[in-house]
Amino acid sequence: MREPTMLHRLAAEFIGTFWLVLGGCGSAVFAAKFASADGVSLGIGFLGVALAFGLTVLTGVYAFGTISGGHFNPAVTLGAALARRVEWKVLPAYWVTQVVGGLVAGVVIYVVAKGQDGWTATGNMAANGFGEHSPGGYSLAAVLITEVVLTGIFLLVILGSTDDRAPKGFAGLSIGLTLTLIHLISIPISNTSVNPARSTAVAFFNGDGAPMQLWAFWLAPLVGAAIAGIAYPFLFGRNEELADRPVRDDALDESPTT
Repeated sequence: MREPTMLHRLAAEFIGTFWLVLGGCGSAVFAAKFASADGVSLGIGFLGVALAFGLTVLTGVYAFGTISGGHFNPAVTLGAALARRVEWKVLPAYWVTQVVGGLVAGVVIYVVAKGQDGWTATGNMAANGFGEHSPGGYSLAAVLITEVVLTGIFLLVILGSTDDRAPKGFAGLSIGLTLTLIHLISIPISNTSVNPARSTAVAFFNGDGAPMQLWAFWLAPLVGAAIAGIAYPFLFGRNEELADRPVRDDALDESPTT
């Protein structure tokens, strides 16, 4: 069967990142807090938002993992390249595509949300933040540590789940559930990034300090992913050099995501 072209791979990364931001951030904007006409809370809360992010990754991996690797996240692409799961030459194109896909989803969320009378984007676009912009008022140091550690663990799970030695067909499930758990831990701390494209997608619409703090949500996830990408082969060995072969369409072997 013919291997995916670069256009196919970038299309998969665009749609997958779009879906991640639309599903995850969209659920936070539209459904996290919602009251019925008689004041009964119908919102999905932190648990619902965490599940939404996990489900976008789970479905995205199974839909697009065999095409692009299903990264949907610049940090994942960096970690995968360092672990030799994807070619270094695709990193710039993947990063640009992921950011653009996220931004398009941010536009959709913004346009739909503006359809509600009295709604304002400032502080209401599910942006990440520290200090006074952290949901729980956590410090910059606390947020950086959290984002580095959780992104590192995320990459280790991704690399382990997509290792040739892992059981086939379960990568999307383990990766999606891990992202759900990550959100359950860190929504109160940083509103959970572990993904620079997700953070960029809503920061400029949100305003309220989010654009000025965006650097932290690029730096920390990239550092965490880099540590995991370098450490994984030394900790667990390398079965084969995946970056030395073409993308396959019969397994999720190259598919770190989100």
